[in-house]
Amino acid sequence: MTKSTRIIIADDHMIFREGLKQIIDKSVNMCVVDETGDGAELLAKIRKEEYDLIILDITLPGRSGLDILSDIKSIRPKMPVLILSMHPEEQYALRALRSGAAGYLTKGCSSRVLLEALQKIAMGKKYVSAAMAELLANRLDSGSDGPLHERLSDREFQVMRMIAGGAPPKKIAAELMVGIKTVNTYRTRILQKMQMKCNADLTRYVIEQNLM
Repeated sequence: MTKSTRIIIADDHMIFREGLKQIIDKSVNMCVVDETGDGAELLAKIRKEEYDLIILDITLPGRSGLDILSDIKSIRPKMPVLILSMHPEEQYALRALRSGAAGYLTKGCSSRVLLEALQKIAMGKKYVSAAMAELLANRLDSGSDGPLHERLSDREFQVMRMIAGGAPPKKIAAELMVGIKTVNTYRTRILQKMQMKCNADLTRYVIEQNLM
């Protein structure tokens, strides 16, 4: 008998989780065995329990899904993660894949596409939608470097979002467990890479790009 893929869902909307479970549980070789609406709880669960695949939302209370993804890969390096987000692919997909995600889908995708992505990821492969593949191909053809924020490292991207969210250096330092001087160094580097002059410029950019 074929082993069923054990899936845990991390999304803070209970109704959405219920919908996902109904779709996935109709599959003959996949089942949702656990769920959570909180990133910290997800990390605690994967430390104690064995799962085959994680479905992770980017927008979670507190830390973002991208931050949680980094911790997941530290705890379970081989654990496949499908990012399922309300944000368009062109804003987050490439960064998510670079950070270790096995695939990226928007919440507007069809149930057929979701199951197709899960099946592919469960087999140890990466999933990229046709739209994302075309976007990457067009970028290569045009020689474009992409949006400014793709120049940032994952940690710089995280700090930029925290700055744009109004967090003062002391709070950022405490959450990242670094010194305030380090936070200021990140800020300087971010402004240079983004070709901007102040926090207000960063905030405007993050809002315009829908990166929060």
